[in-house]
Amino acid sequence: MKKLLIALMMAVAAPTHAEVFAKGADIGWLPQMEATGYKFYDSDGKEEDCFRILKDHGINTIRLRTWVHPSNDRASGHNSKDETVAMALRAQRWGMRVMIDFHYSDSWADPQQQRKPAAWEGHDFPQLLDDVYNYTHEVMQALKQAGVTPEWVQVGNETRTGMIYPEGHTDNWPQLAQLINRGYDAIKAVSPSSKVVLHLDRGNDNAWFRTWFDNAQKYGAKYDVIGMSYYPFWLDGRPDYSESISDLGANLNDMAARYDKEVMVVEVGGVDTEPQNTYDMLLAVQRKVADVPGGKGLGVIYWEPQGARSWSHYELSAWGADGRPTKAMEAFRVKLGDK
Repeated sequence: MKKLLIALMMAVAAPTHAEVFAKGADIGWLPQMEATGYKFYDSDGKEEDCFRILKDHGINTIRLRTWVHPSNDRASGHNSKDETVAMALRAQRWGMRVMIDFHYSDSWADPQQQRKPAAWEGHDFPQLLDDVYNYTHEVMQALKQAGVTPEWVQVGNETRTGMIYPEGHTDNWPQLAQLINRGYDAIKAVSPSSKVVLHLDRGNDNAWFRTWFDNAQKYGAKYDVIGMSYYPFWLDGRPDYSESISDLGANLNDMAARYDKEVMVVEVGGVDTEPQNTYDMLLAVQRKVADVPGGKGLGVIYWEPQGARSWSHYELSAWGADGRPTKAMEAFRVKLGDK
């Protein structure tokens, strides 16, 4: 009886996924990196599985983008349904939580481009609504059949001016809201527990977030979580993070209070050749999210930390030319209560 009571007490005390702060990595490039022979090394120089290195650095969440009919291009292809499902299953086997990011495109979708999939070209708006639902449902069902339940699912990626142009542009909010809701409905039909995320860039820009989510509310867009990107490197003049971090914190707090939603930073990154500065920035961002009142700050996800510049030419990874993680990744090991 005593052992049973102790086991029950431990079960009650153990934190659930929902209570654990997400420390994440978006690693959509990983299959291509491995296929081209890129080798990952831990901090001691030992060759190791990238997942092991990430986990050893405190990463507990993996974010994966999915494209409709991608090419095989090394940098701008892959991320098909099958590849995404395989990666999600791999993440789960490493004990990671999973976020799925629907771009609703055949390649990158972001503030500069929101091209609809080629297979959807020429479809009228009712058909586009069905396209969004059917594709979203198909991917979610494939994940379910593989035994993966994503904790979060994004409908669109950095949708500052909408998605699936031109029909889903913010110039036509009634249509954009309908497209969002078809994605939302498909996700919930397969996985009711998955939280739906709507995601904008420039997480320090409160005025834009208010405008966008006021419209989302006005036109009945359905979602559970407000996601933000935060890249000081891409702000005008490339200022140091210290000049915008307070604005990020204020926006996180305002979004949570104004719309009564949970919030998280789903993309962040710093210059790979400035690991100390990126480390400091990551600590500051995590603390701003963790400090959101009511436990509504869910976590922080680094975009392609393992995407070393020597392979990707990307300037904002957290990996060095030696194939090892930089000091920046150590920020995810820090307990947020520590100074």
